[in-house]
Amino acid sequence: MAAKKGGKKAAKKSGAKKGGAKKGGAKKGGAKKSGAKKAAKKGGAKRTPNAAFMRPMQPDAALGAVVGSNAIPRTEITKKLWQYIKRNGLQDAKERRMINADDKLKPVFGGKGKVSMFEMTKLVNKHIK
Repeated sequence: MAAKKGGKKAAKKSGAKKGGAKKGGAKKGGAKKSGAKKAAKKGGAKRTPNAAFMRPMQPDAALGAVVGSNAIPRTEITKKLWQYIKRNGLQDAKERRMINADDKLKPVFGGKGKVSMFEMTKLVNKHIK
């Protein structure tokens, strides 16, 4: 009889595992479907940009040497600054979030030789009106 009881316990345990696996699989499948619905919703409508970001800003002489002297939106200033950084290989090789300043960028960065990409936006905002 002891063998039968042990057999029943083993059967119950394995049955519980099988049932749990089925439930877990059903949940995962449901999560994938809802994720697909969210992606479909986002893909249809484009976000409208904030008017404050799109207002043309005038860069000063120091920043104008890098991005140009015409009045352009902040988003374009950032894009042109990153184009300059990548074109001249100024992103630090080991620490990718650091930007090494060259002769044109030093006045923009307040004389610093190396700044983080997060500090860069703060420093660039001082050079636009």
